Amino acid sequence: MGIEFDQAYEEWMNSLLEKELNHRVRSRIENGLEHGTFEFLRTVWFPVVKNFHHLYPEWEVRDFHNGYRYLDLAYLPGTGIKGGIEIQGYGPHARDLDVRRFKDLCWRHCLLTLDDWTFLPIAYLSIKDEPKRCQQLILTFIGKFMSTDTPSSLSWLEAETLRYARRTLRAFTPSELAAHLRVTDQHARRVLHSLTAQQLLHVASGKQRYRTYILRT
Repeated sequence: MGIEFDQAYEEWMNSLLEKELNHRVRSRIENGLEHGTFEFLRTVWFPVVKNFHHLYPEWEVRDFHNGYRYLDLAYLPGTGIKGGIEIQGYGPHARDLDVRRFKDLCWRHCLLTLDDWTFLPIAYLSIKDEPKRCQQLILTFIGKFMSTDTPSSLSWLEAETLRYARRTLRAFTPSELAAHLRVTDQHARRVLHSLTAQQLLHVASGKQRYRTYILRT
């Protein structure tokens, strides 16, 4: 994974610099990504997504005072679809955040929300301590935008189950799926067993009788 990531990351960065015309953004990329952003890409994003498609670092947005702000990462998979990811550190600057900076952070989040961004603030400590949980979060984040993209070999119920799993951050029960699909619990279990056999879902709990399922990471 290390060599695969390094090669993909280098190609991605070179491609970004070749295409970037905004001198402010280009300068920020040339200076290198923040450590937290790099670790997020290395330990969370790339292991589950396997590429950097539609992902842009140091994305420039305007603020209320006609100035510039920068998102750590923007995910832009299609027209009108805007996802933002920011890595929140926990150093002295975070612990001792003064009133002015706290209010500014809240205004920043308001600006993104009003501009129709789906925004994910991710703690650096979570990246280090809970990478698998963060990976599940990212799969759900991407699934919010790409929920219609399923293998053509799946039946309609299997495809809808996969979309449901992508939109659901937590593990879910066969009964919950049955209610969503409007089928019997037994039918829902057959669909879940099929997707588990295809390694698209996996069992989150239960041994003798599977109780909950979750998207495979």
